[in-house]
Amino acid sequence: MTGHESVNILTIMPLNRLRFCPLLHNRTHIHAQAKNIDAVIPHFQAAHRSARIRQALAVALAALLVHCGSAIAAPSPDVHYYTISIDYTLSRLWVEARFSPSVDSVTARSRDAGRLLIDARDCDSSEQIRMRNRRMLLPAKGIRCMNYTVDLERAARQERHNRSLLPGNVIVSPSLWLWRPELTANRELRVRFQLPENVRVSVPWELLNAERQEYRIARSPESADAPAVFGDFDYREVAVPGAVLRVGFLKTKGGMDTEAITNWLRATATDVSLAYGRFPNPSPQVVVIPVGGGRGRGESAVPYGRVIRDGGESIELLIDQRRPIDAFLEDWTATHEFSHLLLPYMRRKQKWVAEGFAQYYQNVLLARSGTYDDLKAWQKIYEGLERGRQSRPELSPNEAAAGRMRGGWMKVYWSGAAIALMADVSLREQSGGEETLDLVLDKLQACCLPSDRVWSGPELFAKLDSLTDYPVFMKLYRRYADTAGFPDVQPLFERLGLSVSNGKARLRRHAELANIRLSITETDTAAADWRHQLAATQ
Repeated sequence: MTGHESVNILTIMPLNRLRFCPLLHNRTHIHAQAKNIDAVIPHFQAAHRSARIRQALAVALAALLVHCGSAIAAPSPDVHYYTISIDYTLSRLWVEARFSPSVDSVTARSRDAGRLLIDARDCDSSEQIRMRNRRMLLPAKGIRCMNYTVDLERAARQERHNRSLLPGNVIVSPSLWLWRPELTANRELRVRFQLPENVRVSVPWELLNAERQEYRIARSPESADAPAVFGDFDYREVAVPGAVLRVGFLKTKGGMDTEAITNWLRATATDVSLAYGRFPNPSPQVVVIPVGGGRGRGESAVPYGRVIRDGGESIELLIDQRRPIDAFLEDWTATHEFSHLLLPYMRRKQKWVAEGFAQYYQNVLLARSGTYDDLKAWQKIYEGLERGRQSRPELSPNEAAAGRMRGGWMKVYWSGAAIALMADVSLREQSGGEETLDLVLDKLQACCLPSDRVWSGPELFAKLDSLTDYPVFMKLYRRYADTAGFPDVQPLFERLGLSVSNGKARLRRHAELANIRLSITETDTAAADWRHQLAATQ
């Protein structure tokens, strides 16, 4: 790859397969902005596009070809078409739903949705549709079309963050207003918004046509109620390696420096792409909610974040917009939340896997981006693992995650980090550096993510083992998942050259696995330089 060469995955895909690939036809708006790596981060020079990134592109292309081939052979799903309209005062929402074939069951996710309905009718007969709890009572023969009206103003009162927002932008979860049949592998929705002038929408669903505001809703894990944002909020499409973040910035009285926050999001998402050369989701929804400091929020620039997998993947970030940009660049919350997308959504009992891998990667990636030096990264990893070791030693990771047991959360958050570290070091040692946790997760993303279902711990670890010539994951799961206590990382620390005295970590150059330790947190100079430039220019 030459110094000025850019990689366009569309140009190297065989044209006879490209013509019939619905994945590409449905996502042209993403590829138009993200296909050229040079255009994503100008500060990433070709010299820093290592074999890791080139391999990631090759894996992504192979997966794309496989998906395209399967898409050609797969039967077409049933598609139901929804048209959604909103008035300019954001007080009413109208829906026309046309079903093909007819449906005999329509529900809403929230128990409060029925109270928010103003009217619902069969649009062929004009007969009113009666309600029972969260279900519309439809005739046994089904219906092919319905119209309904929702009190959007009242629905908005269900979201506590709306109290601090300026009038004209609101968050209202689709669980309160979207009445639909059950989504399956063979049934999906196409939704088109018809909005007044100066009213935007942000939803987690796959964007099919930006000009027509048309989206696709498919089956998903439904981990929580996703946000939908309506109104005159700020919207940006932020290009990062392998993805375009669809970011909505909510408006509050104090305002915020949207440009600076956009640069921080771009830097943080780019940090996560340092795992295997691209962001793990090609087009996630990101919702930024300014909350100021507030009582109990401390000094953190990002006091709270969460990932929601409901019709798509969303990341909600609550920020203290008053903080300077360097406080955002040093904060770990967004890195942690973005790192969750490296894995599928996990069963409650194995939440420790998801949280632990995100804990491990937040520290590793902040070291690779130059935010942490090696010593700080390993100090933080040691401190977190120590908190996990002291947390409810009588419980296993599965027991701690399955119950709401006081004092067990650090075990939930750090047991999986210990497993991730052990797996990463073992893969690097056994393969002579040819295999890493990064590369195995790269293959997982290429084959299986984003995923439309909930995974178990054994299923995930078995899949990871199938993606490498060095199966280490199920051995670790069987050894620790149901064993009381905490994985003993002290012997591994010794081999890595990490010693601790009075709670302070010290790194030794000549330890047995010192080179592996250094390779895990090796700084990407381009990412680090860009972060330093951002901090210096604000």
